[in-house]
Amino acid sequence: MSYFRIKKLEKEDIQLFKVRKFLFNIIEEEFGYGYIPEYHKDIKALADHYIYPMKNQFYMAIHNKTQKVIGTLGIRSYDKNFEIFDGVYQAEDTASIWRVFVDNRYRRNGVASSLVKTAEKFCENAGYKQIYLHTHKTVQGSVDFWISKGYKITEDTNNELGTVHMEKLIL
Repeated sequence: MSYFRIKKLEKEDIQLFKVRKFLFNIIEEEFGYGYIPEYHKDIKALADHYIYPMKNQFYMAIHNKTQKVIGTLGIRSYDKNFEIFDGVYQAEDTASIWRVFVDNRYRRNGVASSLVKTAEKFCENAGYKQIYLHTHKTVQGSVDFWISKGYKITEDTNNELGTVHMEKLIL
């Protein structure tokens, strides 16, 4: 039996599980900065971005013993405006994955894989045809992880953040 469970975020869970605190702690650890309004609107308004919209969802990995969040993953209808993807992705058929974070102490133990599997099943059931995400080469192992899950690199920006855009078709 696993030491964690995957739970769909409900409005009452936001405070109960201190989800925002978990997210901002990981962002500080990984990227070295705190809250930036233009980057973190979705964290400040989790319900508006992940609970209320029908084709959006947010999942948490909850440690069974401590009842604390050890991992997260959010799904939204594609809502970015990257010039390079004009006309490529539309909200109706493209999901985007956000906030895939796992506490350092639980990495490489199946937490992220379980979150991704759950998210992909949701996307399939919601009628999405593809999943978009972006990650950063500066996050150790992130690009290799997504490739191992069947995601393909669509654009490597080679920018200072090491941003890599990826996608996976849903069959």
